[in-house]
Amino acid sequence: MSFIHYIIQNKDQILSLTIEHIKLTAIAVGLAIVIGVPLGILISYAKKLNKPVLGIANVIQAIPSMALLGFTIPFLGIGTLPAIVMVVLYSLLPIIKNTYTGIQNINPETIEVSKGIGLTKLQILTKVQIPLALPVIMAGIRISSVTAVGLMTMAAFIGGGGLGFLVFSGIRTVNNYQILAGAIPACILALFVDYLVGLVEKLVTPISLQITAGSKEKRMKKRKMQKIILSITATLIIIAFVIPSIGNMSKPNKVIKIGSKDFTEQLVLANMFSDLIEEKTDITVKRELNLGGTQVCFSALRSGNIDLYFDYSGTAYGDTLKYPLNTDMEEVYNTVKKDFKKQYNIEVLKQMGFNNTYVIAVRKETAEQYNLKSVSDLKGIAPKLKIGTTFEFLNRADGLPGLTNHYGFQFKNTVGLDGAARYLALMNQETDVVDAFSTDGLLKKFDLVTLEDDKQFFPPYYAIPLIREETMKEYPELVPIIEELGTALTEDIMIDLNYKVDELQMEPDVVARDFLVESGFIKQ
Repeated sequence: MSFIHYIIQNKDQILSLTIEHIKLTAIAVGLAIVIGVPLGILISYAKKLNKPVLGIANVIQAIPSMALLGFTIPFLGIGTLPAIVMVVLYSLLPIIKNTYTGIQNINPETIEVSKGIGLTKLQILTKVQIPLALPVIMAGIRISSVTAVGLMTMAAFIGGGGLGFLVFSGIRTVNNYQILAGAIPACILALFVDYLVGLVEKLVTPISLQITAGSKEKRMKKRKMQKIILSITATLIIIAFVIPSIGNMSKPNKVIKIGSKDFTEQLVLANMFSDLIEEKTDITVKRELNLGGTQVCFSALRSGNIDLYFDYSGTAYGDTLKYPLNTDMEEVYNTVKKDFKKQYNIEVLKQMGFNNTYVIAVRKETAEQYNLKSVSDLKGIAPKLKIGTTFEFLNRADGLPGLTNHYGFQFKNTVGLDGAARYLALMNQETDVVDAFSTDGLLKKFDLVTLEDDKQFFPPYYAIPLIREETMKEYPELVPIIEELGTALTEDIMIDLNYKVDELQMEPDVVARDFLVESGFIKQ
């Protein structure tokens, strides 16, 4: 399949995500201007506020975007709100600084003349200072606007939507076409935004401050064309906001939100159960997909930003509840079920039919070279090998720290690599060992050798549906539907479904629906 074919096949999704991206960026930049320009004006008059305001804006700019998102999730939840707040905060510095600089650099004699002819402070600001400072102010807005387009791709990490959804999904499934389908529109959008803000800059800047060429007639004609372009663009943006609002006026009465983590299996599960629920009930499902790791999803569930997501028994037991490692399947599940209900008012439904445990994997040639069959076989050669793991595995008690302690060896070097990047690093021989999930389709795609956990370090990781207690009481019909499908999902089935996404480059929602139809859970 070529890139053009991929674009044609997924044009509706790409278009809807592009519109979503434009809306989010427009809101964020608009708010940044409304906040930043007045702040820049304020500190140009109140000199004592200069350093504190610019200092705070500089500190915010220095915080990594992912960290800032992480800080906002406990307070703002998931979705568009924290993403917009993050982009607004990052956009403030250029706007505040350029507004302040533009006003400060105005010739003092000009201000004196303005006072001399009897203008008030407000009149001086609106009729003299702002018009003269506009070229500099607009330069700051231009920088912020272009930067905001790129930053807004991070919204997808917390379910905010936008073109980042395609980029992150493509990275995690090693789908270059999907990455490009998100990255190219984002680049084009950034260039277009730069062009539009440039037009606004020319229109609002006094003619006396512009460097002009050509006859007056040509200049007027060019200015008219610029106004037409901006008017059309503004109209299209307004339409993009208004049409969905009209459609949302008749919202369904019964709505639940299903979330997922940010890897293939989770996307397949979330789409599969969403389709089945909508088919078997009159409930509408809003899908909050690609929400990052365990803590993001669990926080979203506790705060009510989602009603249901799928986790794993060992993860809930060790990572969320912080209990020591335990390999007893029944004890792990029963403890999680009891404690989640008691501590968090979260119901744990019947665990599913597959155990997606962690595994340690190597290339075939590495396994043959060192005769590797089990994790214990790594003990003598681990100091020569480099391991690449997900960031979550790198920092969990049931991850790398516990594994190396349990088996009594240390690797030569450790690299944190998220998603499919660790597989690419392994195949490019930049690392020698990776962590993986036993049902991961990428294991089959790259023909890797998984090592037996001969000392039984990893606890059971049976998939478990987690649902808010209020949601289950309101919609008790969900339970039998979820548990029936969950029981039918085996490890072989999940490996096959994941493989279709990871290797055959099928979309998770298509894979999920095809399975439901083929298995007789829903009709065509």
